[in-house]
Amino acid sequence: MTNGPLIVQSDKTALLEVDHPDAGEARHDLAIFAELERAPEHIHTYRITRLGLWNARAAGHDSEFVLDVLDKYAKFAVPSGVRADIAETMNRYGRLSIRKSPTGELELYSTERAILLEASKHRKIAELLDGPISNEAFRIQPWARGQVKQELLKLGWPAEDFAGYAAGTPHEIALGQGDWKIRDYQTKAVEKFWEGGSGVVVLPCGAGKTIVGAAAMATAKTNTLILVTNTVSARQWKAELLKRTTLTEDEIGEYSGSMKEVKPVTIATYQILTTKRKAEYAHLALLNANDWGLIVYDEVHLLPAPIFKMTADLQARRRLGLTATLVREDGKEGDVFSLIGPKRFDAPWKEIEAQGYIAPAACFEVRIDLPDEERMEYAISSQEDRYRIAATSKTRIPVIQKLLKKHAGEPTLIIGQYLDQIHEVSAAINVPEITGETPVDERERLFEQFRSGEISTLVVSKVANFSVDLPEASVAIQISGSYGSRQEEAQRLGRLLRPKADGRTASFYTLISRDTVDQDFAQNRQRFLAEQGYSYEILDAHSL
Repeated sequence: MTNGPLIVQSDKTALLEVDHPDAGEARHDLAIFAELERAPEHIHTYRITRLGLWNARAAGHDSEFVLDVLDKYAKFAVPSGVRADIAETMNRYGRLSIRKSPTGELELYSTERAILLEASKHRKIAELLDGPISNEAFRIQPWARGQVKQELLKLGWPAEDFAGYAAGTPHEIALGQGDWKIRDYQTKAVEKFWEGGSGVVVLPCGAGKTIVGAAAMATAKTNTLILVTNTVSARQWKAELLKRTTLTEDEIGEYSGSMKEVKPVTIATYQILTTKRKAEYAHLALLNANDWGLIVYDEVHLLPAPIFKMTADLQARRRLGLTATLVREDGKEGDVFSLIGPKRFDAPWKEIEAQGYIAPAACFEVRIDLPDEERMEYAISSQEDRYRIAATSKTRIPVIQKLLKKHAGEPTLIIGQYLDQIHEVSAAINVPEITGETPVDERERLFEQFRSGEISTLVVSKVANFSVDLPEASVAIQISGSYGSRQEEAQRLGRLLRPKADGRTASFYTLISRDTVDQDFAQNRQRFLAEQGYSYEILDAHSL
């Protein structure tokens, strides 16, 4: 016990004193197993959850590590009940396992018969089993490997999966030579993933998640299916694979709304897999089309719910999830853990920034007063309409113009949620716009002009959140968002984090209408930035 920055409470929350000299180091260590719940100016609240502890356990940390972290930073003694609960929770991980019997059948296995019987008697798990094999094992129905893991997690007994993986059709893939080399943390991420068999690698945007995917493919040397958020992302993955590996154009297929190619490496969009015809998923055959030995899920925190159901049936194939944050706004983190796999590697943003691989960023919240007329409209509107009124106020346009003048000549993205607002801002400042309505070819042309410096400012909708490579963007002005989504904040901040040729710091502005739900939602986004170790300065629009 020291005069540290942390107070651990008996309800498994931990209060971190932000201004304490050890707060940065404490935040870094806490992120391994605790989730940040609230992040106002001076005291941040973390919660120690079962899933957080199990993810830490899967990534190689034991309860002794967790308790050492808490003891190191605690201002007062960690409550004995919390100590016991952490030890007991982490000790539950892997006491049950899934493996292959000597005859090749799937079995639920444990050397602790009482735990095995407890699980097997549970109604939803019993439906997935097919009778005992021995005192230490129950037969699992061949199709139920994923569902068993989901139900065991809900029961509080997260299972380790040792049942192995289909090799898939062999296909030679190697990392290409050139003026680049794989970074140490990327190599380590692939090693940890491969050791675990399946799971999630958490890396900040701009830290080279695609390289991790390519290196995993070079390790697996098998037919690979890559699932991505949209067509632009699919084409960027293809370009990156052609640049970084020995794969050729003929070996990489695109499976999207506009193309249906199935090749040894196939890049498909989530949207095409979740397209229904006559109430059935029309493209499900793709999941078994080419004897995949590896499936890569890009931006796994955005995985649509129907894909979880499909993934439950793909447990015999290695699965790699790539993401900047494990936080899901729909609360399905448990499904990611069960079906894609637990967290295998997590590199903190600030650590990679310190190594010079992503740019430092300064984050600002600019507070704007609503004029009387809009304030009155806001006051008499329904709860559903209030955020839109606050977030699309015309008072934002002069603030945008001030910020563009302040950062004249710097590559700037203006990011919004509402199409009417995007059209209005684009017209007011005479800058091109990109939305979901913009044809893919036109999007790619404008993004290329932005990359080359031909145009310095773009107004974009949320289509630019996902996997769009704009390395020189150094200013982002967020004019409206998805109700304070932390996922979205990760994506938007990530647009700025590619290292700049001149080493400059990126600037991330969020425009907020004072004393509205907009300000309330901003606290959620602020929490994400604090989670990653970024400072967050509040400015008044009049002072710009």
